[in-house]
Amino acid sequence: MRRGAPSLRRRRPRGTVRHRGRRPLPPVSVVPTIITLGNLVAGFAAIHYASKPLDASGPWGWTSLTVAGALIFVGMFCDAVDGSVARLTRSTSDLGAQLDSLADLVSFGVAPAFMMLRLVSHMLAGGGVDGSGGAIVGPETDSELAKVLWAVAAAYVVATALRLARFNVETPSAAVSDHMVFRGLPSPGAAGAIASLILLHQHLLGGPDAISGDPGPLSKAFAFAIPGVTLACAAGMVSSLPYVHVMNRYVAGGRSFAYVVRIVLPLFPLMLWFQETMAVGFTAYALSAPLRRLRPRWRRGAGRAAAAAPAPESASTPPDGPDTLRP
Repeated sequence: MRRGAPSLRRRRPRGTVRHRGRRPLPPVSVVPTIITLGNLVAGFAAIHYASKPLDASGPWGWTSLTVAGALIFVGMFCDAVDGSVARLTRSTSDLGAQLDSLADLVSFGVAPAFMMLRLVSHMLAGGGVDGSGGAIVGPETDSELAKVLWAVAAAYVVATALRLARFNVETPSAAVSDHMVFRGLPSPGAAGAIASLILLHQHLLGGPDAISGDPGPLSKAFAFAIPGVTLACAAGMVSSLPYVHVMNRYVAGGRSFAYVVRIVLPLFPLMLWFQETMAVGFTAYALSAPLRRLRPRWRRGAGRAAAAAPAPESASTPPDGPDTLRP
């Protein structure tokens, strides 16, 4: 077009906004969305109960942290079911994937970190139900240990967000074949390790005397070990260690009758010793990938040590000494 020629492009009226690149929202599947929102509400309720002092009794006389830990596992159940329901009803969508990540950030990121802070805050206050016993440690406190513990909780939340964002980018497909192995510790596995250890602490060492009085040294040692587990889980989530998808690898699909029996039998210890079995199971899962990575190195080191060892003497070689001169 020549310079000075009138433009034929239609001008927009002032005050209007052009929306470029906006895709229309596809139909939303109701049942998977409700289950995902149930995961989100369970995480929010876990934060609510974890914010209460430990003397607050929930249903069945549970402590507030016990209720919060149980709600974490309720959210974990919803997280495991919503994807299967979406694939079963052929209603997987990008909206459901993004909503699932947002719910996981609350239920498996913020809630476990807040539970850990609630427990160590009670231990730093020396127990009791009055005064600072109901406060949560934060960066504004004078205690350097309290600041470090708050930083550990914040690092765990950040690691959870990075883990979920990386998963959404690296795994665009919703097919089961693309979800057999996770890169990095999954956020439900990390949250399960932290919540199960807190549940075990409350079950074994969180009785009425430990809550209202001064916690014993064993209870404090157990409680202050959980921030270390939290930091290790944060590192595992942002790592590249391969973790097996338990549901897709061992449960999904048709199996033989003997295989089903082998899967069902470990459920009996879960019914008899729930807290202990959950703590052992989730801790073993969190350690599975690092131990699998270290096993080949240990074998190579053992092989090099065996190769460097001197060869044993042959039985046919006569011993040294005066007996060798005997006819």
